[in-house]
Amino acid sequence: MEETVLDLTQTAVTFDDVCGWVTRAFARDLTDEARLRKAMSARPKLRWRADLDEVITAAAGGDHSVLEYRYDRDVERAHGLPRARRQVPFTDPGGRRGRRDRVYEKYRLVVELDGRLAHPADSRWKDQARDNAAAADGMHTLRYSWMQVRRDPCQIAVEVATVLGLQGWRGRPRACSPGCPAPQLYPAPARPGSG
Repeated sequence: MEETVLDLTQTAVTFDDVCGWVTRAFARDLTDEARLRKAMSARPKLRWRADLDEVITAAAGGDHSVLEYRYDRDVERAHGLPRARRQVPFTDPGGRRGRRDRVYEKYRLVVELDGRLAHPADSRWKDQARDNAAAADGMHTLRYSWMQVRRDPCQIAVEVATVLGLQGWRGRPRACSPGCPAPQLYPAPARPGSG
């Protein structure tokens, strides 16, 4: 399996394709970090080697899709947000088990990342049921699509930081690049008793 994953990454045209092959293999429990790294070390020539190293680390840590990888890299890490727990198991009131994509437990926030394949339009009711179950547990849910994460990670960082701030986080999002609007868009934190 590891050889197949590496072969597929070598034919990839974009980094997102590379990321997709690796994260899917991990999400389906087809390989693990040790086996894939061992297969990598046996190949003296390997296109995308540095990128593969980063993606393998992310996939082993719970990134199950390109969307989740991009959220962690472009929203959370790039803007200095706290690290969320990934793929957090839960059981809904009806006894069904599932996973929440990202959970900021201390701040009672869930972030769900809705890719087109894992969240087709005809199964939105499952997403709503999961959000409702989170609300019943006292959690707030923010939900983002592929296009939102890809096109406007800075705005998402501001939204996540705002909810985190309302729940007690005392940090501020940092600029991910010289033109990043996140620090300027972030509202001043409300003072207790001032509203």
